[in-house]
Amino acid sequence: MADKIIRTIGVLTSGGDAPGMNAAIRAVVRTGLGKGLKVRGIRKGYQGLLNEEIIDLSARDVSDTIQRGGTILQTARCEEMRTEEGQQKAAAICKKYGIDGLVVIGGDGSFAGAQKLANLGVNTVGIPGTIDLDIACTEYTIGFDTAVNTAMEAIDKVRDTSTSHERCSIIEVMGRDAGYLALWCGIANGAERILMPEEHDYDEAAIVADIQECRKRGKKNYIIINAEGIGDSINMAKRIEEATGMETRATIIGHMQRGGSPTCKDRVYASIMGAMAVDLLVAGKSNRVVGYKHGQYVDFDIDEALGMKKGIPQYQYDVAKALAL
Repeated sequence: MADKIIRTIGVLTSGGDAPGMNAAIRAVVRTGLGKGLKVRGIRKGYQGLLNEEIIDLSARDVSDTIQRGGTILQTARCEEMRTEEGQQKAAAICKKYGIDGLVVIGGDGSFAGAQKLANLGVNTVGIPGTIDLDIACTEYTIGFDTAVNTAMEAIDKVRDTSTSHERCSIIEVMGRDAGYLALWCGIANGAERILMPEEHDYDEAAIVADIQECRKRGKKNYIIINAEGIGDSINMAKRIEEATGMETRATIIGHMQRGGSPTCKDRVYASIMGAMAVDLLVAGKSNRVVGYKHGQYVDFDIDEALGMKKGIPQYQYDVAKALAL
């Protein structure tokens, strides 16, 4: 059973980086210090924990970081943390460095690691940090707002040149196996089509027919937002060009969506979530995930959170299709 008296907390970022992670780190450090705790930063996620890349953090160490993208603690994937041996080693290292509570900023995979550490006696709280918005227990994840705005601005620029050349443009956005970035960009950018993993059985022949019909009506461009989980944008562009005779180009926006200065929303929400994570640990809670639901910051049991499923809201997708007409 974990000791509920917290004297030292650790904080790490795990998995993919997301704009706003530094705001969360800053909030964890300053809230912890304000409550008389010692705060330790763990570099490079769980891999850094296993390698004992652990440093003491002061309020000064997180100065001038809230506006920076990425994560000052760096991040990495860690296959060893998926093994029982790796998990036991990580728990022993936490004990060695006196880390009574651990704040984990990341996605579902990161929370699974936190869950294992909680079972081994380390008080843990997770903060959702991913641009994919694919964590079921929360309506908000750190980094999504910045990423979707970055993608939206890039797509606006591609539409300009697509119109000039009377092209069809297939623009691929990130999101792994989730289509939230694609859906939001599709609505915000006025795309004619949105392709998402959740609607994986799309009809390419119907897209070709729609492009041809739009050209007959005098439409000068055609924008398709393609989710990373669908992929194959370059080959898709070749097939569509051959079938329609309309010049078609694929643009893969890529990792620029994960970088850049975070938006106000990502800075504020991440800061509140970071502070709340520390408050939960000080209150003696463990194995929790901070979330945002119905306008409120809330927390869930990690076991419960990992068991939840999340899908694309059908009404939002229906609206996107209706507006594309």
